[in-house]
Amino acid sequence: MERTDGRKNDQLRPISFVPGIAPNATGSVLAICGNTRVICAASLEAKVPSWMKAQGVPGGWLTAEYSLLPYSTLERKARDISRGKLDGRTVEIQRLIGRSLRAVLDLSKLEGYTLWIDCDVLQADGGTRTTSISGAYIAAKIAVQRLIAQGKLAEDPFTDSVAAISAGIFDGNALLDLCYCEDKDAAVDANIVMTGTGCFVEVQSTGEEATFSPDELAALIALAKKGIGEISELQQKAILTGMAD
Repeated sequence: MERTDGRKNDQLRPISFVPGIAPNATGSVLAICGNTRVICAASLEAKVPSWMKAQGVPGGWLTAEYSLLPYSTLERKARDISRGKLDGRTVEIQRLIGRSLRAVLDLSKLEGYTLWIDCDVLQADGGTRTTSISGAYIAAKIAVQRLIAQGKLAEDPFTDSVAAISAGIFDGNALLDLCYCEDKDAAVDANIVMTGTGCFVEVQSTGEEATFSPDELAALIALAKKGIGEISELQQKAILTGMAD
């Protein structure tokens, strides 16, 4: 199958991570996946959510916020604050980002702290949630290493890395890393989150007015595993670069 951008079915879009994009954050990166661009930043706050205090829950916390900037899409998207509420998609994605990173965190090692993850989409061309997760891990990891160096954290709370990628069925073919024109017309759309050691964190797979077979699901998962393995290598290089700056 000839894809719109000339890629092979199992090929990622060009992916890069540029650390240090937000100097005032403890850790940050510009995550680029094709024409999708997301600023991911991590900041430490010396308190935990009120519900943790009320329930006597020990340790620390990690939470995420996500937003599509007004100019990130072809038609201007109003800011959530101007509409007075978050839309359902925004809530879903920021919860997914938080869950994904907490899956590889030992929260007991963040005692008394909240690690905030902010993901702001500069340009959206499919895969904003998966790009956010992959970039958020880099930003958080750089932040943690800096906090250890500053003596604010005793040890690294991360137990593994985490990354995400999309896959889907388009024109009867299983494709890796859907761009927007593929995603909007895909019969099946999947977002898969995995750790660096190959464990699943989340598999979101939906038929868009269509069904899919066990074999098709297996094909999507196999594509995602390949792609996430490649992303994990890029993440590690970006973290080393970010720590050297």
